[in-house]
Amino acid sequence: MAFRTSSYSNGGDNCVEISDTDDVIAIRDSKLPNSPTLHFNSTAYRSFSRALLHGDLNPDK
Repeated sequence: MAFRTSSYSNGGDNCVEISDTDDVIAIRDSKLPNSPTLHFNSTAYRSFSRALLHGDLNPDK
């Protein structure tokens, strides 16, 4: 699986990398490339990214 850094990344320490195929979208921490990855199908990824955008995954809410 080939990962790439987001074009929205500013090159700082808080980056994620993404890899996508026809069936799976995988996300990992760029600082820890050997750590576990999150795997989504396209529908789940859209829901996850929307929740991130709207702050719905903030544990302090």
